[in-house]
Amino acid sequence: MSDIPNPAAPIADPRGASLLVQDGRTKRRNASEGRFKLYGIIAIVIGLLMLLTLLFTIISRGTGAFQQTYVTLSVPLLEDKLDKNGNRDLEDIKKVSTFGYSPLLKSAFESKVEAGEVETDLKPKAMADILSKDAAAQLRNYVLANPELIGTNAEFEFLTNSRVDGYLKGRVTRESIANDKNISAEQLDLADALIADGSIEKRFNLDFITGADASDARPEAAGMGVSMIGSFAMMLVVLVLALPIGVAASIYLEEFAPKNWITDIIEVNISNLAAVPSIVFGILGLAVFINYMHLPNSAPLVGGLVLTLMTLPTIIISTRASLKSVPPSIRDAALGVGASKMQSVFHHVLPLAAPGILTGTIIGLAQALGETAPLLLIGMVGFIASNPPESIAEGLMSPNSAMPAQIYEWAKRADPAFYERAWGGIIILLVFLISMNAIAVLLRRRFERRW
Repeated sequence: MSDIPNPAAPIADPRGASLLVQDGRTKRRNASEGRFKLYGIIAIVIGLLMLLTLLFTIISRGTGAFQQTYVTLSVPLLEDKLDKNGNRDLEDIKKVSTFGYSPLLKSAFESKVEAGEVETDLKPKAMADILSKDAAAQLRNYVLANPELIGTNAEFEFLTNSRVDGYLKGRVTRESIANDKNISAEQLDLADALIADGSIEKRFNLDFITGADASDARPEAAGMGVSMIGSFAMMLVVLVLALPIGVAASIYLEEFAPKNWITDIIEVNISNLAAVPSIVFGILGLAVFINYMHLPNSAPLVGGLVLTLMTLPTIIISTRASLKSVPPSIRDAALGVGASKMQSVFHHVLPLAAPGILTGTIIGLAQALGETAPLLLIGMVGFIASNPPESIAEGLMSPNSAMPAQIYEWAKRADPAFYERAWGGIIILLVFLISMNAIAVLLRRRFERRW
């Protein structure tokens, strides 16, 4: 007989156990590994559920801000109210304040009742109260722009007040207005009649994206446009200052600085600054830029300087990581053919590290775009402004707000319509943040080189 072992037979270890049969210890180890994988899957599922819940909450509560309720009215531009002299002199017409236009709005509702288009027992003032407080100003601006139309009837689309708007969106009910002094059941009946008449409709609200903040009395007219301009102005300051300073500091520390205890201290402090709470930078900006340098309060320039200080550590760390990722052979090859240290860095290393630098910069800008605490300390907490800046200098130096600060300001106001706009503002802010991060990912994948 042959002494060659049968390969199909189980191999026994010195202790007498088969290697093909799991012992109790191996089963416990495999079971532990299976449980760990299960825990990981459960953690991922929980994280995804939380993310979906967050997105669903933001979208469901914020999309209403992108729709607004309008009422169409034919308003008589009475000459005896707007131009008593009848000479169409613009200076005389300007003397009529917005209060002088309120009777015209009342007359418009009276005409609809007299024509039998709607039925109501409300007085003209109560009927006109379903309109936004912004309606009289809108009417006045139109007349000043078209004085030749005085004496005729003109059709207008006015915003309704926040209660009527909330009624159409389901935010306000007849039960919830029992103790509300700003709306009555009879006014909701009038709104229902105007809906049936086709005079009231709900549609996309472009003014929420392009408009300015509004007072507490007219939340339906508030928009994000001016605060978006303020955020863009701050990001321009951050980009112009943080990118060159951060890249220059990174190149020096990574390529030229001697390795000693001084540079070690600098590197440790840069890493620590990246973890400092943003409100600390706001206190620093308040003390240095406003109290000491006397720069304008609430100006995007000051906000940009504060965010630059906060963003610099992020850019420096990401830039140094990008420079480290370039293989040393690139430097050695450049030096070997006679290039100087500076030439090897700027002609060879820096171009290869550029994708990582751009990615880190964009991520740093996205982080700065969403900061609120530093801006609150320097006073950028919502200014009512309607005119866009005429120049870059005016945009940087004039008081303004920023998107996260505007959202914070709306969230703490009492009217539910402002709360709805705060959710809508979060949607706009998230669109910008996601877009910036998507650009960073695309740039990395487009230009990144594998070594």
